[in-house]
Amino acid sequence: MTDPDAVVSELQRAENEEELKERLERELNELLQELRSLIPGAEVLFGFLLAISFTAEFQELGSLERYVYYATLAFTGVALVLYLAPAAHHRLRFREGDKDYLMRKANKEVIAGTVASSLALTGVIFLVSEKVFGATEAVIASIAFFSFIAWRWWALALLRAYRT
Repeated sequence: MTDPDAVVSELQRAENEEELKERLERELNELLQELRSLIPGAEVLFGFLLAISFTAEFQELGSLERYVYYATLAFTGVALVLYLAPAAHHRLRFREGDKDYLMRKANKEVIAGTVASSLALTGVIFLVSEKVFGATEAVIASIAFFSFIAWRWWALALLRAYRT
């Protein structure tokens, strides 16, 4: 069995030997791969949210449901802007030697995008749960769902960072 500390040590040694330009190119490619999985989901959710606003049933939403719907739509839009920002920045600063700044900025934007996405997904869970079960159950389902997201998306990574 491989010693986890030995693996971390070997990875750090290899990363230190990697040239800065190579590292930045690798990190940019990793970021692009991650965004390729995040952007389509946010786009589909945004499109769905826009489409349902033109249905007859949408007119039957109560006041709370309308606020949650709008917040969900807004958080989805924010997530998309944050996920697409690195590409816009890269195009505007292409060949300007700004890749390290781009990567640091993009990392923060994608993390913020996951926060916006988590709130949008939680809003969807609330809206569906409220229609199916009622407001109390929707609040419980939303809290449970957001807690699950926080655990899977952030807590495990932050716990790992704390332990190393």
